[in-house]
Amino acid sequence: MRIVTVEQYANEQAQGKAVQHNDLEFDKTVLEIIGTVREQGDEALMSYTEQFDGIRLDCLIVSDEEFEEAQTQVTEEFLGALRTAKRNITAFHAEQKEKSWFINQDKGIMLGQKVTPLDSVGIYVPGGKAAYPSTVLMNAIPAKIAGVGRIAMVTPPQRNGKVNPHVLVAAQEAGVDVVYKVGGAQAIAALAYGTETVQKVVKITGPGNAFVARAKKWVFGDVAIDMIAGPSEICVVADDTANPTFVAADLLSQAEHDERATAICVTTSATFAEALQVDVAEQIACADRKDIIEKSIADNGRIVLVDTLDEVFQFVNELAPEHLQLMVENPMEQLPYIHHAGAIFLGNYSPEALGDYMAGPNHTLPTSGTSAFSSPLGVYDFMKKSSIIQYSQQALQDVADDIITIANAEGLTAHAKSIQVRKAENNA
Repeated sequence: MRIVTVEQYANEQAQGKAVQHNDLEFDKTVLEIIGTVREQGDEALMSYTEQFDGIRLDCLIVSDEEFEEAQTQVTEEFLGALRTAKRNITAFHAEQKEKSWFINQDKGIMLGQKVTPLDSVGIYVPGGKAAYPSTVLMNAIPAKIAGVGRIAMVTPPQRNGKVNPHVLVAAQEAGVDVVYKVGGAQAIAALAYGTETVQKVVKITGPGNAFVARAKKWVFGDVAIDMIAGPSEICVVADDTANPTFVAADLLSQAEHDERATAICVTTSATFAEALQVDVAEQIACADRKDIIEKSIADNGRIVLVDTLDEVFQFVNELAPEHLQLMVENPMEQLPYIHHAGAIFLGNYSPEALGDYMAGPNHTLPTSGTSAFSSPLGVYDFMKKSSIIQYSQQALQDVADDIITIANAEGLTAHAKSIQVRKAENNA
């Protein structure tokens, strides 16, 4: 893992962006898949599943028998851990639920906001390099708390034509209503537009590969989406009080997701940087997902050495990482200087993996610098708001002239007329 300066890191990033391939061909493939699903429905889903997942399905819906079988294929230890995670995630997200509110002002004016859950949501759960029961919980639980009417889930089938049992058990525990055995861009298209079997939804959430991310981008507007997630990211801020073995392990925990994942440590200590280099190399050597981690660390893993804490915070805020760990002395004191991060983990004993599985806050987070303007997935993503306005006859009369004046200034005389007719009635 290379040690670089801020300037060297910035130059590397600029060069990387300059050589990025054109997305036109990629998008052409995704748009072709979306169009085919819209035209051919279930047959397209069957065909793409055979092409990409190597299995020809007889039915796209996970049956009751498959759910029952999944229950026999997971351990009691897993089920206990899953239920503990469910309790923590539920408790955290319950605090996010918003309520409708109304205020009564003087002279017959009532204003308010009506909060309504979405009618339906589709959750995408990846099934490529790994299975993600945690993703099921993180998407379905806040939707359930919000009161979403129908929660559907799509996930790629395994070679045996079944869904990973851990994912299915998580879906049952979280209250998912239906699970479809389909993945990729075709699953996003099915959720957005519907097929003979897959009912369309009003919003799609959940992470996926590059094809899934681009498909979400292209169906946005016809349906809502949570975000366009990129590869996983972690940034660790470390000083001499941090344990290099801990930091190395945390960096590799993100690198194992994907060859394109980013793992960065920024530090003011050259001694720590050198010790971390050694630990990273040692841990990679014995990692189970060594090939993925080696590629990720070689391409996107860096130790950034800076002179001052001010430079640290400037670097972090410009990076706006998905996950940020403050492994420094008195991390709470440094928190006010962090403006942009999806999730912030404080201290040596709050690793990113804690947030992925057990702590409670959502692990579906903004990536690729979008935490500068985006938030983690939450209950608020599964609800919408309507403004409520009620004026009495006299209350409208009191502001009628002001409305007419502004409407005429905008040249919207019909707007003005809609007030004038009521003013005339009041004067009759």
